[in-house]
Amino acid sequence: MRLTASVLGLLAIGVAMASPVAALDHRMLTAHMVQHLLLMTIAPPLIMLGVRPPFRWPHLPPVVCWLAAALVLVGWHVPAGFRLGMESELWHLIEQVSFLAAGFAFWGPVFEPPRRWSILLYLFLATLPCDVLSGFLVFSDRVAYPMYLCTPSESVRSALEDQQCAGALMWTVVTFVYLIAGTVFATQLLSARTGPHSLEAA
Repeated sequence: MRLTASVLGLLAIGVAMASPVAALDHRMLTAHMVQHLLLMTIAPPLIMLGVRPPFRWPHLPPVVCWLAAALVLVGWHVPAGFRLGMESELWHLIEQVSFLAAGFAFWGPVFEPPRRWSILLYLFLATLPCDVLSGFLVFSDRVAYPMYLCTPSESVRSALEDQQCAGALMWTVVTFVYLIAGTVFATQLLSARTGPHSLEAA
């Protein structure tokens, strides 16, 4: 199980950085969003699940991890940051590495013992920046990133549809992944409280 998780996590990084998805990110915001989701939301927890023992991830306060993930997410989707990452290969690589690093930082408190119910609040609050950004992309009536209008085949209508698809994808994937993590986490906590030791204590 752990080996499978590690392989899937590494595969997610490979798809994000060296696949047709990576080649399309300058033409489609949806492809660009797939990259970000793979690097920040999918790959880190799979890899951490696979190699967790005996490796110890650096301990950082949850608030620091939350802020790091939120700042990376928002910073690279501000039009100026987005344009910087798309116009320079170096900055594009820095952008991808920062998403991956922020992903590892964010998931650290989830895997770090001891387990506490506050992690459920942590996961819930982590959806808020994603909800705001994805809601803006889905419901905006203008193209947020004009660079996607540069190709001759693109119209305002098709660029808006691509933008809405990217926002809906982020909304769905982030909610789904965090919901799964929260459910698994809550189940483990409840199992620990109702286990043999808890019964003896009662």
